[in-house]
Amino acid sequence: MKYPSVSENLRQITNPYLPSWEYVPDGEPYVFGDRVYVYGSHDFFNGDLYCMGDYVCWSAPADDLGSWRYEGVIYRKDQDPHNDDLQGNLYAPDVTIGPDGRYYLYYVLSNVNFVSVAVCDTPAGAYEFYGYVHYPDGTLLGLSAGDEAQFDPGVLTENGRTYLYTGFCGVGDPNKHGAMATVLDVDMLTVLEAPAFVIPSTATSGGTGFEGHEFYEAPSIRKKDGLYYLIYSSVLFHELCYAVSREPTRGFVYQGVLVSSGDLHIDTYKPASKCAYYTANNHGSMVEIGGEWYIFYHRHTNGTNFSRQGCLEKLHFRPDGTALQAEMTSCGGCAPLRGLGEYPAYLACNLFNEVEKTYVPWSGWMDDRFPKITQEGRDGDENNGYIANMCPHATAGFKYFDCRDVGRIRVRTKGFAAGRLEVRTAWDGEALGSVPVEYANVWHDTEADVAIPDGVHALYFTFEGEGRLQFASFTLME
Repeated sequence: MKYPSVSENLRQITNPYLPSWEYVPDGEPYVFGDRVYVYGSHDFFNGDLYCMGDYVCWSAPADDLGSWRYEGVIYRKDQDPHNDDLQGNLYAPDVTIGPDGRYYLYYVLSNVNFVSVAVCDTPAGAYEFYGYVHYPDGTLLGLSAGDEAQFDPGVLTENGRTYLYTGFCGVGDPNKHGAMATVLDVDMLTVLEAPAFVIPSTATSGGTGFEGHEFYEAPSIRKKDGLYYLIYSSVLFHELCYAVSREPTRGFVYQGVLVSSGDLHIDTYKPASKCAYYTANNHGSMVEIGGEWYIFYHRHTNGTNFSRQGCLEKLHFRPDGTALQAEMTSCGGCAPLRGLGEYPAYLACNLFNEVEKTYVPWSGWMDDRFPKITQEGRDGDENNGYIANMCPHATAGFKYFDCRDVGRIRVRTKGFAAGRLEVRTAWDGEALGSVPVEYANVWHDTEADVAIPDGVHALYFTFEGEGRLQFASFTLME
């Protein structure tokens, strides 16, 4: 693939795209004016549940996706009248512009089955509670007889109507039928058309073409070239799939996978079945920025389900409107990172060892056989992340770098570990050299001659030795 170069006037695009101490998963990106805004839930570092924080917003210039700005808290969980005891966490939200030009924030609390709405005159808040989605008789959507629980709202407004997509379908649950589409009136709250099932669950997928990639959660809707793209998390959890229709409430046909947070199905640099990063659930959407399309998704850190970080990759479409699955990278699938200078280890897009494992635990933490991206301090401390627990044979991969005249590499490490970090340009390739590492109580730099061929390359660092290594950064030098 031919990559563009990065202008020296712009910051490089990296994954995660937000600071390593920020945990905003479930990203819904939009371009409003000349800026990109991302709305998501808000995890905590070392959190023990999903979505423990208030909603925050980050934005970036549409022409500089390396320069993100914190917009602050845009909505607090104590603002919902139903949540005065604070027992409900703010699950994944979405935003749409109503017919009145205001911004409407749709969300579901973790302990209810109905949809709440907040509103604001500007994209980045602060939002105020507006109401609950309801039928004309006042019954809340999700609480009427025969309704299925509302979850993970995705919204699209056009021609005075708002299309609301919701649902959660546990694998094998015979009582859940799939993702739902509900049409709302101009007040953004009242149901005009009752929910219709648009993507099947495992209980209803027979003969539909969705088999093996049925709906699990996280519906998100976008429109491209006159087609409706319904993006969702499948029963495999790690993948964001998509279906396409010419109508917003019916006729969706399965098309494929946009991204996997473990790079499963990708066979360009590894076997398709090899998981290249420890994964769990996924949630995100696509957006057009400056004529290019991107998929926003999240990855898991700290060896747990509950400290997720937003990532993005550039999407590439075929002439028929179908998309190629995006590969996980450290550079967002955009211009390769400059092949000189220091890079933090938390930019690793691949992380694995010889023990094959796909999913992080549903509850609790991964055991000490597996490396993880983590940080020092408490949630909110602005400390750069690093890779902890690199046991022997653990590998961290970074993609991609535009290398020119790289002849020496420095690494910053610590921990009760001694050996070497071998450097490769392919996960299973021959080592080009290695950098020695030593036992160290504080961060310690060591370097060695390691010549990297000129060109665009991935870089893989594999720890060989004894103990458990902590890996903070590496520096590419001439």
